[in-house]
Amino acid sequence: MQAQHDLVVVGAGIVGLAVAREWITRRPDDSVAVLERETAPAAHQTGHNSGVIHGGIYYQPGSLKARLCVEGARRMYDYCDHHGIPYRRCGKLIVATDAGELPRLDDLEARGVANAVPGLRRIDAGEITEIEPNAVGRQALHAPNTGIVDYGLVARVIAGELAARGVDVRLGIGVESIDTGSDTAVVHTGSGPVTARTVIVCAGLWADRLARRAGAPRDPQIVPFRGAYLVLKPTPTPRINGMIYPVPNPDLPFLGVHITSHINGEITLGPTAMMVAARDAYDLRRVSGRDAWESLSWPGTWRVARKYWRVGIDEMRMAASRRAFVAAAARYLPGLSLDDLEGTAHAGVRAQAVGRGGVLVDDFVFSQHNNVTHVRNAPSPAATSAFALAREIVDRAETENR
Repeated sequence: MQAQHDLVVVGAGIVGLAVAREWITRRPDDSVAVLERETAPAAHQTGHNSGVIHGGIYYQPGSLKARLCVEGARRMYDYCDHHGIPYRRCGKLIVATDAGELPRLDDLEARGVANAVPGLRRIDAGEITEIEPNAVGRQALHAPNTGIVDYGLVARVIAGELAARGVDVRLGIGVESIDTGSDTAVVHTGSGPVTARTVIVCAGLWADRLARRAGAPRDPQIVPFRGAYLVLKPTPTPRINGMIYPVPNPDLPFLGVHITSHINGEITLGPTAMMVAARDAYDLRRVSGRDAWESLSWPGTWRVARKYWRVGIDEMRMAASRRAFVAAAARYLPGLSLDDLEGTAHAGVRAQAVGRGGVLVDDFVFSQHNNVTHVRNAPSPAATSAFALAREIVDRAETENR
């Protein structure tokens, strides 16, 4: 596999594929390869998320997430239009069900306005029922530009586009380590070395591991959080028209149990956010000794546990009890019961970067060493932001290599 490339991208999730697309658009004559250890693109976070095209409400103004989400959503819709990928701008409500949540709703509204979220407005209880007849709440934020799409399909379309433009998308090629150099980097794979002038690592759940092997510090460490979704039975008339979210805990980068429409017609409750013992723990029975040891030996993990132990207990309760899971959503969709569950479920695993001091890192994080750029933290809304995020990553890589 020894070959000289202008760019090697590690990881064929939606961010890695978008990075390769951004690069080849700027430099159409360059030799570009994408290396993916799985046998298909979008095998992990991209293919297991909720499929929401986020509006940009939640993120701290001035942060990378705030800057890239709104632009990313616009570019995602444009890409889907151009390639005939189905999506639906169904809108979202963030519902405050009691007076104690109204100050947090104020903060979210201020963030959304600062981030220029299209069409965002505050509505009262009457308007909530006009938009979602089965929902209740004191007040809500309505984000009409929020939508749904199949990100796995988007990733596959990008992969096909890349192949048509001469990009070598190699599946089933696991990357073991990366040696950096002043002019050339060597990517060591199970099938032999690959050399490149520039390497961009978009390894998601394994991002920290490859960064450390390339000489980067361990901080921040990836700690996997499993998010479970329960599927609701179909009904003659839709339960919801779009999506309904609770007001989230401002101290956590998770959005709480919400009710989401999907592009395939499903409606789900979820996700939960429970720390798990494997980075690919789509099934709770999946345990990796190495993954568990890395999480448990990281000081930040224990500091997070001490700080948020009550939240952890609630998450374990919902993992053990579907009744508790349903009750969380029934706060703003009254009448929801266990009888409404179809009986099927699915899950994703979020690659959450945790700092040594116990901070759940909330923004996108990159590190660079010579001609190698590592994407160290790219959780939600990374899929929404993929094309804008790719521009940011390529800009940084080009600046480092000048």
